Amino acid sequence: MTLTAKKKQAVVLVTLLLLIVATIIVGLSFGSSALTFDRFLATLFGYGTAKEHLVLFSFRMPRILVTLLAGMALALSGAILQGITRNDLADPGVIGINAGAGVAISVFFLFVPIDPGNFAYLLPVVAFAGALLTAAAIYLFSYSRESGLQPVKLVLVGVGFALALNGLMVVLISSTDPQKVDFIAKWLAGNIWGADWPFILALLPWLAILLPYTLYKSNALNLLAMDEAVAVGAGVSINRDRLLLLGTAVALAAAAVSVTGGIAFVGLMAPHIAKALVGRRHQHYVPVAVLMGGWLLLFADTVGRHLVEPAGIPVGIMVALIGGPYFLYLLLRK
Repeated sequence: MTLTAKKKQAVVLVTLLLLIVATIIVGLSFGSSALTFDRFLATLFGYGTAKEHLVLFSFRMPRILVTLLAGMALALSGAILQGITRNDLADPGVIGINAGAGVAISVFFLFVPIDPGNFAYLLPVVAFAGALLTAAAIYLFSYSRESGLQPVKLVLVGVGFALALNGLMVVLISSTDPQKVDFIAKWLAGNIWGADWPFILALLPWLAILLPYTLYKSNALNLLAMDEAVAVGAGVSINRDRLLLLGTAVALAAAAVSVTGGIAFVGLMAPHIAKALVGRRHQHYVPVAVLMGGWLLLFADTVGRHLVEPAGIPVGIMVALIGGPYFLYLLLRK
């Protein structure tokens, strides 16, 4: 990375961090139990009232952190998928990975006896299993021995899987206990339902481990994003690295949607915006995409919560309102 590129990346990263902090402050400053900036700081350092402490640490802070971490994980997953498939339209929500995680979560929630103490920690594992099976099926249908992985076919197959799996979730809803339907309906709408500290602890390790691993594999991602012949010539083990990185992308997406519900387009938009800001090399744009994804989801959730009182609009719908037209624009452009 040249000095100019480092400076540009640093400026963008600092700007995104400031945007995240500003969005958090705005989110705390509105609502039925708002906290002004001075009261936020006082409560954060232990000088708030009992009510302010409850609002900040039991309601607002967990939701903010879950939303931020989930957005980061979805953006990183999208960046990996776009690299290994050489397709700028790849996104864990668009190509069906999120839907696979959703079906696994639905079956687990509806038909498996649940221990409340372990529920938050089991969900990412269950989601990962469903998402991995879906990703493996999509990969097999999109792969050809003669031409390797076919990027356009992958998106088409993925969209088909997403539709089929979403239909399966509707069938599951229609044939189960009405009291459990509310959970699946919220998941389908992309509602931040896992807004509690155990869900943060369940999500954080996946991001803390897989983000450094992705940055470590940046050179391999750069080569895989170019051409298979170039990657082979540079000594990259294509099948091994692609499968390992695909597993990484699946794990990140599954962990995120297990606590946020079915959210698409964050993994599509964040990497694109990051590439436009700092270039296409993964060393440059992956950290930017991660912060961009966290801010996009946090911003969408903040706007959605206060746009319609008191229930708000699910963040999945807010992101889709932005991401849908953006996806069509990219589809027409590509």
